Amino acid sequence: MIVLCTDFGLAGPYTGQVKAVLHALAPAAVIVDLFADMPAANPKASAYLLAAYDEHFPAGSVFLCIVDPGVGSARRGLCVKAGPHWYVGPDNGLFEIVMRQAGTAVEAYEIAWRPARLSASFHGRDLFAPIAARLAGGESPPASTSDFLRLGRDAIPARDWPDDLPEIVYLDHYGNAMTGIRAATLGDGAGLVVDGRRIPRAETFSSVSPGEVFCYENSNGLMEIAICQGSAYVDLKLRVGTSVKPTKR
Repeated sequence: MIVLCTDFGLAGPYTGQVKAVLHALAPAAVIVDLFADMPAANPKASAYLLAAYDEHFPAGSVFLCIVDPGVGSARRGLCVKAGPHWYVGPDNGLFEIVMRQAGTAVEAYEIAWRPARLSASFHGRDLFAPIAARLAGGESPPASTSDFLRLGRDAIPARDWPDDLPEIVYLDHYGNAMTGIRAATLGDGAGLVVDGRRIPRAETFSSVSPGEVFCYENSNGLMEIAICQGSAYVDLKLRVGTSVKPTKR
């Protein structure tokens, strides 16, 4: 299974071009579109989303992750085994949280392989997609040592990011605002504060009245701010990067 996590959006040719490469090089692989709207050019926020949404995929899944504002620069391409999954993408912090959560169960490789034609601005299609296809086909990096350089954990710069990010990291189709805070790290009944406004905790949408603002543990374990039958994005003017603060019960 190849899992796409990008900031490409659904409009335009980018997702289609990447999927064309995957279908050509790994025709038997199941391709799943998980995110086409990760926070644009924001590897930090995307890192927390990736860590929250990868657990429901089977062992051996290959996550093709492209949030790459530094494309064309000297930043490396990485192939990382963290826990049961592979991750392919740029070395810009995107895999920081999945690697941290995997502890010692991490293998990391720099991608040394280069295609005959490598666009300066579309490594997702030309570099990362072919590597993801090879992994999905059963190849492991040690089988092609000239294409992959084994890295020690210290060779990948650790980001000074918290384990839980007290910010909005994603706004969904409904206008609900996900934070980078895992609900399990908070006390029972703990809510959130945004821009000085206290957001009470509830179990789910049916627990509150229409128009009521609340926060809850979403289906992937992150704290999320919502308005019952409304939009937190519109009504509270929340944006990716807006700071949040946990409260006591």
